Amino acid sequence: MRVALGGTFDPIHDGHRELFNRAFELGDSVIGLTTDELAPKTRDEQRPIRPYEQRKADLQSELSLLAEQHDRNFEIRPLSSPTGVASERSELEYLVVSPETEPAAHEINELRKQNGYAPLNIEVVDHVTAEDGGIISSTRILRGEIDQHGNVVSKQEAQHADFQS
Repeated sequence: MRVALGGTFDPIHDGHRELFNRAFELGDSVIGLTTDELAPKTRDEQRPIRPYEQRKADLQSELSLLAEQHDRNFEIRPLSSPTGVASERSELEYLVVSPETEPAAHEINELRKQNGYAPLNIEVVDHVTAEDGGIISSTRILRGEIDQHGNVVSKQEAQHADFQS
């Protein structure tokens, strides 16, 4: 089966890993990575986002390990519109999303119908929670609240990390 998912993935965290794992459980995957132009438009808040090529290199490294574990193939494609890859590729069968992006999945299926493509099966992967009960998110990581695995970062560790940057 062919699976699609997309995002900014900056920085990659355990919530993203759950999405990737589910995609590879289902089949070979096409991962749309937001372009430098689209990435800031997909955020509700202002925060730094690394350039596309840096994010792509990290994503390539992360996905290579997971794809090998699942014996799957993948490709990373630039995502220049919120519905991009999933609405344009007829061979896709599944779309893996998080709860907040599920509405976009239904919009993608409407676009696929207009393009004469079969709708995608939508797989919603629940959020991964941090040790403090909040959702693991890139924003929380960048704020210094948690690390990529959801461990709460102490104020002293956060200050040390700021000093190191």
